[in-house]
Amino acid sequence: MSPRPIRKAVFPVAGLGTRFLPATKVVPKELLPVVDRPLIQYAVDEAREAGIEQMIFVTGRGKSGIVEHFDIAFELEQTMAERGKDLSVLECTRAVPGDVIAVRQQVPLGLGHAIWCARAIVGDEPFAIFLPDELMVAREGGSGCMKQMVEAYEQVGGNLISVLEVPMAQVSSYGVIDPGAAHGALTEVRGLVEKPAVADAPSNKIVSGRYILQPEVMRVLEHQGKGAGGEIQLTDAMAKMIGQQPFHAVTFDGARYDCGSKVGFVEATLAIALARPDMGDAVRAIALDLLK
Repeated sequence: MSPRPIRKAVFPVAGLGTRFLPATKVVPKELLPVVDRPLIQYAVDEAREAGIEQMIFVTGRGKSGIVEHFDIAFELEQTMAERGKDLSVLECTRAVPGDVIAVRQQVPLGLGHAIWCARAIVGDEPFAIFLPDELMVAREGGSGCMKQMVEAYEQVGGNLISVLEVPMAQVSSYGVIDPGAAHGALTEVRGLVEKPAVADAPSNKIVSGRYILQPEVMRVLEHQGKGAGGEIQLTDAMAKMIGQQPFHAVTFDGARYDCGSKVGFVEATLAIALARPDMGDAVRAIALDLLK
């Protein structure tokens, strides 16, 4: 029996973005541009590529601009049309009415709590989660991270997380899986460890900001107490589901950029600019000149 399709995705975007102040005092971090496209747009594009129809933004105060980004900007479009400007550049920002929904996370109680805030919209369906800070870029000609995960989900069902392999010296900064049997890019997950010491890490496969979860995780989160940092942790809820439902990791065939840090944001901007046919050569020349 085929698993139920993944039609909905949750984007936790209520954070304050304090590491990017003063830029994020008024502008949500998720709207900061990587070249000419906001960070949230990359995540939504990835979701659409994977066949996901409904985008659920878990927002906070001051984050209404994220939803407005996917609305029609009447004055802008009218002005551009009158001046003969190409409107196709805005096509990716258009959403079918009802396919973009926002809910509030009224208090900052962690990622698990943010996901739980979307429970009424998720309902009794499996769903995807995107952490927009993690910018996942497909290889040239390849599929995006979530599309790779959906293809794996159609084979095994259950719950899936995306992982990447990093040097063992770096594992203490991430959530790490305890791996079981592996078949190509698909690995059975026997456990999850949050920021282990290098000597205690069960593998070098780190959780990388993309999830497909069954709706039962909402029931776990509803009764879950606070964990590390005094917050309701999604990792703790997922750990309770291991052994109860199939749980696998998909090793992403592509590149990941940590746009939650300034250095990672600059790295992502350079990498994407260099790969663009309309500006790659010019940016490469600029970079080489600066490095002299």
